[in-house]
Amino acid sequence: MPGLESILLFIALGSFVGVAAGLLGIGGGGIIVPALTTIFLMQGMPQTEVVHMALGTSMATIIVTSFASLSAHHKRNGVIWDVVKMMTPGILIGTFLGTFLASMLSSFYLAIFFSLFMAYVSVQMFLNKKPTPSRQLLASWGQFSAGSFIGAISAMVSIGGGSLSVPYLVWQNVDIKKAIGTSAAIGFPIAISGTLGYIINGWDNTNIDNLTFGFISLPAFFIIAFCSYFTVPLGVKLTHILPIKITKRIFAFLLISLSIKMLSSFI
Repeated sequence: MPGLESILLFIALGSFVGVAAGLLGIGGGGIIVPALTTIFLMQGMPQTEVVHMALGTSMATIIVTSFASLSAHHKRNGVIWDVVKMMTPGILIGTFLGTFLASMLSSFYLAIFFSLFMAYVSVQMFLNKKPTPSRQLLASWGQFSAGSFIGAISAMVSIGGGSLSVPYLVWQNVDIKKAIGTSAAIGFPIAISGTLGYIINGWDNTNIDNLTFGFISLPAFFIIAFCSYFTVPLGVKLTHILPIKITKRIFAFLLISLSIKMLSSFI
């Protein structure tokens, strides 16, 4: 059972992630994974499994945030369900297999991969670059292949896939608002498949006394998911107050700083 300090940190993390999700339309994995890695190390968790636990726990929280997000976008007719249906089989397979690959890697190499990917996301966010629409929607096989790739990468870094799926959809001439809404819907099967994969691959790590279920810390999951769910509306309100371009750049620095902090724990 985590101590009071850890519980307070989970509450703060969940609250902040909810605001960031509402403000910038992200799932929060880029924040949750490095933050949880630091907290778990503080708790004395073995370094060999700490990143896997952070990835699995983060993926489980995305089930809650992505479902809330896709529901909101669906009410505004912001989801292209035909695309979701075509991509979902590839998403499910790619994400599930991605958890097996992640489980085979050591925490050190996972931290390197995570940090490099977050560096890429941070640069894209800082520059506010958008792909040039250059073609119409791909056929079902193309969506399946793209879904497999997006799912596999998402599993490796425990994200809802938005940093990959939104540019991919915009490239196919999808309106940016519908691209974000469709990406939110895609995040749900990513989270379901990824969570299942991290439970199966971490089954030997299940411990009733430590409240772990596979590679998922149950206290961290419930507290972060609960707090983030209720702070998302605050983030949405802030979108009408704060300058989003500047906010994105500040957030990009935060992402890369957290990633460097996580990586430094293994060097």
